Amino acid sequence: MVENPFPGMNPYLEQRWGDVHQRIVTYAGDMLQEALPNDLRARMQERVFIESDVKERGYYPDVGVYEIRGAHRTIAAQPSAVATIEPILIQIPYVQVTEGYIEVIDAKSGGRVITIIEFISRSNKASGKGRKTYLQKRKQAMDGEVNFVEIDLLRGGKPVTLAEPDIIAPQQRAPYHAAVWRAAREDAIEYYPIPLRQRLPSIRIPLRSTDDDALLDLQTLINLCHSRGRYDDMDYTSPLEPPLSPEDARWVQDLLKKSPSQP
Repeated sequence: MVENPFPGMNPYLEQRWGDVHQRIVTYAGDMLQEALPNDLRARMQERVFIESDVKERGYYPDVGVYEIRGAHRTIAAQPSAVATIEPILIQIPYVQVTEGYIEVIDAKSGGRVITIIEFISRSNKASGKGRKTYLQKRKQAMDGEVNFVEIDLLRGGKPVTLAEPDIIAPQQRAPYHAAVWRAAREDAIEYYPIPLRQRLPSIRIPLRSTDDDALLDLQTLINLCHSRGRYDDMDYTSPLEPPLSPEDARWVQDLLKKSPSQP
């Protein structure tokens, strides 16, 4: 068993985020399943899209690379005094990205979606198709009065959740956070700041108006990722991107020196 050497979020998990993201969605679905009313179900879903900006997104460990095939047409020769040459065909690199998320559905109503829970991915926080697809999905959910929960455990990238930095007081901002939008309260979000040095919170997952909220324990999910993911090959000597503040960097190094799981 590989224990989490941090009391809260481990910033080095971004090295394994493709694996971590899939695990945390799975474990969160299992955790919610036990907390839901008998007629609700937590179902894992996937969205698939194509990204072409491979240089920016070359760090994905969980994408499938494939070749887009097309017929190479031969142009019939035309009488002309202009010299022509055959072009060099350069294959544009594409990647197919698959992202998981959770839907809470009402089994008795034919599968009506009650709540969507998203763990933010790298592609959501970068410019490109992944971000556009995510924002479209969120708008559709909110327009359909579906509760929407966003959990951002990535420090880098462009902010994408409803908890935009401009609407959060500076003293309340944190490197990680969760944002909960309730269909019953369209004019507000519930913001959970998650500081680096503190335990991750349990957040309240809204269901139907007649249901109590379900609790999702984020710290337990991250600890499960550590123990079951066996991240004993984590490189704790590599620089973090974005870098930590000098104070947090010293805190991290002191913590790792004291951790029994570190050599």
